[in-house]
Amino acid sequence: MIEKLSTQTSALRRPGGDLRSGYTTGACATAAASAAWACLLTGVWRNPIEITLPAGQAVQFALGEAHLGDAQATAGVVKDAGDDPDVTHGAMVRATVRRGAVGGGVVFRAGAGVGMVTRPGLPIPPGEPAINPVPRRMMAEHLAEISARLGVAADVEVEISVPGGAELAQKTWNPRLGIEGGISILGTTGIVKPYSCAAWIASIHRGVDVARAGGAQHVAAATGSTSERAVKAETGLADWLLLDMGDFAGGMLKYLRRHPVPQLTIAGGFAKLTKLGQGALDLHSSRSQVDMQRLAELSAQIGADASAVAAAPTAMAALEIAGPALAERCAAAARRTAMEVLQGAPIEVSILVVDRKGVIVARAGP
Repeated sequence: MIEKLSTQTSALRRPGGDLRSGYTTGACATAAASAAWACLLTGVWRNPIEITLPAGQAVQFALGEAHLGDAQATAGVVKDAGDDPDVTHGAMVRATVRRGAVGGGVVFRAGAGVGMVTRPGLPIPPGEPAINPVPRRMMAEHLAEISARLGVAADVEVEISVPGGAELAQKTWNPRLGIEGGISILGTTGIVKPYSCAAWIASIHRGVDVARAGGAQHVAAATGSTSERAVKAETGLADWLLLDMGDFAGGMLKYLRRHPVPQLTIAGGFAKLTKLGQGALDLHSSRSQVDMQRLAELSAQIGADASAVAAAPTAMAALEIAGPALAERCAAAARRTAMEVLQGAPIEVSILVVDRKGVIVARAGP
């Protein structure tokens, strides 16, 4: 599935100082399910409830709600994402447990606000709740441990719900990847690391997986919403074939090198694609900068005023000085970098340079 981070994360300014980690929806769901199952079997709530994360850390979660009925128990944990700009921060992750069929083991259901998988290519097959493998394993192990301690079979139906999850999912990749009706329950470690690049890159990978599973011959990757609109209009590609690359060109290209799609179009603003052409694979302004001297050298090749370009305060100012021919040179350089990273993978690469109004000002490749 995909990590739950805002599509605007790369535009946010990371605060200074030490940042506080948080917990994934998978860890919250495990705590809620464990508390609810223990109460259904004993009639007693454990609050806080302690669980063990995949790496062995024991952590406690306070219950935000708890209800015991005749045949089911429901517990909720409010997700704390720490200092990460996570769209699910503050959401209630709720687990309702019921005794399952004898010999049935742990069965997962999607409640309100949790999505259902409808397309192949994700870690969970179509027709299943969007609860990732590690959270499933965590819940199954904790419910089995509680059952063994109390001398009962771990035959449990677990329904996970997130109030407002359908609305939160619109801020994630879920709709374009065919996860319908809500968010995904995620996490491989149980811990949310603030401003983690790994989360965004994992989302790109899942986008590639879904495209390949759907037999895609062409995907497009964009640095932002303006360039994405431009490349969609240019190619006519469906949303599920558009990769929200953001600043992580390297993470996308390296994954495509191992999992190729025949045709790739990369669209972005002049400054970001100039950095790609200069060899940067992380295009964020805090991690790479446009080399204005190299831009001046390209300008000299097309007869533009190289000294004025070298002195320009921004890449866009340099483009205004040198004109569209400079954008064409930078697009060609970006394509060369992409092909170098792909290392001969069977992928045809095209580059589109898009201005701030969404107009394509330069192209490279077929």
